[in-house]
Amino acid sequence: MDKSSVLVGGVIGAIMVAVMFTVLFVSPPESIKPEIVVSNGHTTSTVGEITPLYSKSLSLIEIFEKSESGVVRVNVQRSETTDRVGGLGSGFVFDKKGHVITNAHVVDDAKKVVVTFLDGRSYNAEIIGTDEFTDLAVIKVSADLALLHPLALGDSSNLKVGEPIAAIGNPFGLSGSMTSGIVSQLGRLLPSGSGYSIPDVIQTDAAINPGNSGGPLLNMRGEIVGINTAIQSATGEFTGVGFAIPSQTVTKIIPTLIENGEYKHPWIGISGRDIDPDLAKVLGLTDAVGFLVVTVIENSPADKAGIIGSEKTIEMDGINYPMGGDIILSVDGIEVRQIDDILIHLQRAKSVGDEMILEILRDNRTTDITIVLQERPNGN
Repeated sequence: MDKSSVLVGGVIGAIMVAVMFTVLFVSPPESIKPEIVVSNGHTTSTVGEITPLYSKSLSLIEIFEKSESGVVRVNVQRSETTDRVGGLGSGFVFDKKGHVITNAHVVDDAKKVVVTFLDGRSYNAEIIGTDEFTDLAVIKVSADLALLHPLALGDSSNLKVGEPIAAIGNPFGLSGSMTSGIVSQLGRLLPSGSGYSIPDVIQTDAAINPGNSGGPLLNMRGEIVGINTAIQSATGEFTGVGFAIPSQTVTKIIPTLIENGEYKHPWIGISGRDIDPDLAKVLGLTDAVGFLVVTVIENSPADKAGIIGSEKTIEMDGINYPMGGDIILSVDGIEVRQIDDILIHLQRAKSVGDEMILEILRDNRTTDITIVLQERPNGN
């Protein structure tokens, strides 16, 4: 497959994000799907409750031995009417009730889901809830209690770039394989098939290949810090850049999926572009920071709060630049340097019905506007 350019509308409010590479969700279309186990230093004693598990770094051998029993294979059969009739992915045991966490794209359009444990025993699984906006899913098995070994779920907000991590999974169907690497970067914006991008994503150079989808990413204390979901690749195989949904997102989303089967994401209802040096010059700004609102979606929270989009463009050096829209400088007191700052704040701290204060620059004056967040519409 050739490297291609992907343009994804991925905002919590219809912001268009250009991504100049192919992002592959690491769930092979037919039979192979990697399984990665990563630990984040905490154990879930009840749904959503996190308590410390390990206080010191472990060796890779110790991480593998402590984690492998909590990692499962997820085999999927799909209807013959879909493009994919089967697939094989990963997951990890979340609690003693039989809940297993995996990726939403692993089980989408599934006619039948089968979970296989370390000892080879398999069970039919029920899909409890999915969230395409974060690519997370919960399935449930009625397995023997002795097989259920919940893995430690930690706080990904404590991760640092350069921190060692590890992954255990089924790359290319090779069960129980372990890889290691480092956290390459944090807070990435990952395109998804939902029409919105996934914010706050972990980037890693630990080898992730087809078959790893839904498996956890582990820090050196044996704690789950992420759920592996995609790779950047021109070939369909790992080339040094992988992506994982952070455990902080898992902690927020999964309990609601278990209870309600779905999660309602907050939405602003804007599209626009980050302020770069050229745009700052056109707008007469001294600093290239903030987010320029270009379009406000009708009847969205932004529209109801009176946010103004760009009404005209100006041409400079053959390029058209938007003019006249509000510039978002901060959200709830957090500085906005680019759209990622808005999306991460929404993902981490906000829910439907919450208020959010936007500091905006309009007509060379700053003012605060309070919006009430609504449920995000389907992006497709």
